[in-house]
Amino acid sequence: MSSPTKADATLTIQGARIFDGRAVIPADTVVVENGKIRDVGRMLKPDPAGETIDGAGCTLLPGLIDSHTHIMRGSLSQALAFGVTTELDMGTDCKIAADVKRKQANGELMDQADLFSAGTMITAPGGHGTEYGMAIPTITGPAEAAAFVDARITEGSDYIKVIYDDGTSYGPSRPTLSKETLRAVIRAAKGRGKLSIVHAVTHHDCRVAIECGCDGLAHLFANQMPDKDFGQFVATAHVFVIPTLTVVESLCGVSSGQSLLDHEGLSRYFSETDRANLKRAFLPLPGFEQNYGAAVEAIRQLRRAGALILAGSDAPNPGTLHGASLHRELELLVQAGLTPSEALAAATSVPAQIFDLSDRGRIATGLRADLLLVEGDPLSDITATRNIVAAWKRGQLLNRTEYLASIGRLDAEDKLLQEMPPPHGSESGLVSDFEDMTPTTRFGMGWVVSTDSVVGGNSHSAFRVVAEGANRSAGSLLIEGEILPGYAFPWAGAMFVPGASRMQPVNLSSRKRIVFWAKGDPATHRIMLYAKSYWPVPVSRFFVTDREWRRYAFKISDFDGMDGHDLIGITFAAGLKNGKFAFHIDDVAFE
Repeated sequence: MSSPTKADATLTIQGARIFDGRAVIPADTVVVENGKIRDVGRMLKPDPAGETIDGAGCTLLPGLIDSHTHIMRGSLSQALAFGVTTELDMGTDCKIAADVKRKQANGELMDQADLFSAGTMITAPGGHGTEYGMAIPTITGPAEAAAFVDARITEGSDYIKVIYDDGTSYGPSRPTLSKETLRAVIRAAKGRGKLSIVHAVTHHDCRVAIECGCDGLAHLFANQMPDKDFGQFVATAHVFVIPTLTVVESLCGVSSGQSLLDHEGLSRYFSETDRANLKRAFLPLPGFEQNYGAAVEAIRQLRRAGALILAGSDAPNPGTLHGASLHRELELLVQAGLTPSEALAAATSVPAQIFDLSDRGRIATGLRADLLLVEGDPLSDITATRNIVAAWKRGQLLNRTEYLASIGRLDAEDKLLQEMPPPHGSESGLVSDFEDMTPTTRFGMGWVVSTDSVVGGNSHSAFRVVAEGANRSAGSLLIEGEILPGYAFPWAGAMFVPGASRMQPVNLSSRKRIVFWAKGDPATHRIMLYAKSYWPVPVSRFFVTDREWRRYAFKISDFDGMDGHDLIGITFAAGLKNGKFAFHIDDVAFE
């Protein structure tokens, strides 16, 4: 199968069931010419000089639109590989977004999904959106709102994304906008003809955002069940909702990507890094319970009230992947009560309508030929969207074979790591016992300070060997410091670097557990594992210290399926509460 090679050549897709973005239509043929849909009808004759595709047993859909993502390097190529032809980014580096959109306008990047972007998220100093290692402007009060929104539009923001989230429903408190500032930003966006989409993750904050006049909600909530009138409240205000159920699941500790990993037709297009992220989920913090059923009930209410629901994955958060996770989002929307037709509309015609993308989102004469052909009937089984036969952007066929080859190259690099011998000196598994009263390690670069300062935080730590070890031994490593506000998920502690340098991965897959002894003031701490395939976000697990020495053992596989073949570092850290901390570790080893 190949794309037309002449500018005036045609592509005809015959015999497929056609979902036009709203419903199945009484047509069986689509003719594409010059990147647009020329004809839609029954038994249309193909151009003998063009290409004809037999769509028998398949369903033809508009190219999918993911209404909530955050782009990074490679994101848009990955999205298109899974039939997502347009991404609505909800916050990224505005310079990256501007460069992509400039190239799109010049007819470049045909192997990538189209991008529309909020650019810089509007947030408070130290608020959500400031934790990603790049400096962004922040807003402190309502008097700044008009000029602040104007600056985002000048940067190229297609719509305005606002953060209204103090973090307290799922973790440590952090700054956020005042209600007055939120209202002023929304008013400024509306005055300039821009949609305002609010990131709020609690029932209360979602209602506040709507009361302040927002156009859309970027998420649903899982902190409590919705009020009985929530759906009608949203619909009456004419607010659209992007539930991002994949991330709500992840926030509840469920690896939303597992069903994608289990699908043979999709999984072969995943690199080892992709597979690792799909196995992940946010780690629920002690004392912060989330209820996925709350989001499901909210969707049921929204549907009954006739509110507009858009499908968005929030990739690349833990448990998600650009492109692929939109297929999981469709499945979750159906499980929550939408019909398959409604779910498909939520990923095609509805976002096109809301975001004024009048040239896409439907299969109709004159529109862009952004198309997705899948085997089976997603109107009966929504998971059939995963059975991708072919995808076209502006009539040009996506070369999935080439994309698959790129995945093969990445996996070949990963296989080299799997075949690498364990680091010299690791034969016993012991890292440090501190018996010589120094922080010497048996292998690797050794112990280094690790804090959130690398991503703009203010926490600090230090470590030293002291004459008090576990089981009456000579010494242990005392880790102390202070957690300070400034980063959404703060940490500070000591990291063991198993490679010869900080970023060098090592193969410790022959070891199945990490064991150590610890003591300190009664407090909850974290052990954080970094691996190349999970980079850059570590996977954390908790341990609780008290004033007596205790032995701890963690299976490496319990860290979201890690196997240790590309380990980069292990951090022992505080970070749940602001304030000073101190704890000891001893006899750190791999078993």
